[in-house]
Amino acid sequence: MKVLIIGGAGFIGSTIASRCLDEGVEVVILDDLSTGRAEFVDGRTWYEGRSDGGPLIDRIFAEHPGIHAAVGCAAKIVVPESVAAPLYYYNENVVAGLALLGHLLRNGCHRFLFSSSAALYAPGPGITEQAPLAPMSPYARTKAHFEQALEDVTVGTPLRAVSLRYFNPIGADPHGRSGIQVRRPTHALGVMIDKYHAGEPYPVTGTDWETRDGTGVRDYVHVWDLAGAHLAALRRFDTVTSAEGGGAYRVINLGSGTGTTVLELLKAFETVTGRPLPAEHLGRRPGDNAGAYPDIALARELLDWTPALTLEQGIADSLAWYHRRDTVLAPLEGADA
Repeated sequence: MKVLIIGGAGFIGSTIASRCLDEGVEVVILDDLSTGRAEFVDGRTWYEGRSDGGPLIDRIFAEHPGIHAAVGCAAKIVVPESVAAPLYYYNENVVAGLALLGHLLRNGCHRFLFSSSAALYAPGPGITEQAPLAPMSPYARTKAHFEQALEDVTVGTPLRAVSLRYFNPIGADPHGRSGIQVRRPTHALGVMIDKYHAGEPYPVTGTDWETRDGTGVRDYVHVWDLAGAHLAALRRFDTVTSAEGGGAYRVINLGSGTGTTVLELLKAFETVTGRPLPAEHLGRRPGDNAGAYPDIALARELLDWTPALTLEQGIADSLAWYHRRDTVLAPLEGADA
């Protein structure tokens, strides 16, 4: 099998590429390096360019006949940035994405696996694929709009598509080839790692939510498990998108299936490091909610997939990548990458 990974120089895309290569799947990568890193595609077959670049995509298919499917991992994903620059996000995540679909169809590629987001859903526990969509940021709304367009395209063209929705990837490639490329990540575990190394308390915002310990619930899944789910979807693509499988467009949730509270994350972090990390208990922030996690029964049924790696393993691999990152990634001039 040969697959095209759009955005294959980013955190998620490069890990999917690594897992595919490790399991005998040939990979071709397209990435414009706007957020991806050249170090993550070193030694791999890759092209530098945008997902809406028609002539380059035509060239890729001409030079690599027999591409089985395309995997879409090229979206912009930073929520605050999407609030400040909504036009940019709609152009990158929706307009460019629709152009990509046209280029794929023109080249006879009729299988598209979309790496999507569970941020489309309203907060809540055990969210199923049938839950109503309630995206709460421009970023999440671009994902929702593109998915809705993607479903329409599968009705009116030969394209078939699968959208994999998940919340927070953690960890790194277990072999140390890639991880989160930004040096100061803003997600909960990234902040926890930074506070740990700085010797500062971790801010726990909100302790009176209606959850099992009063702190917000988030869902974490190891990036290597996510890569395995993408590979399983590629291998089962024709079955999943058949009439018997549910039609030309399918949505499948990925995740832990249980969620993790902030205090549970903190306890797991202390278990991995063997050292206490003081916490600073603060009030709720504007816009916060009790959190959410998805139901993953459909992933078990259709993909034979459940996460194999624990929260603690994700934390350990994130810490290992923190120490390895600067030996893999060269500094970017003029920026705190």
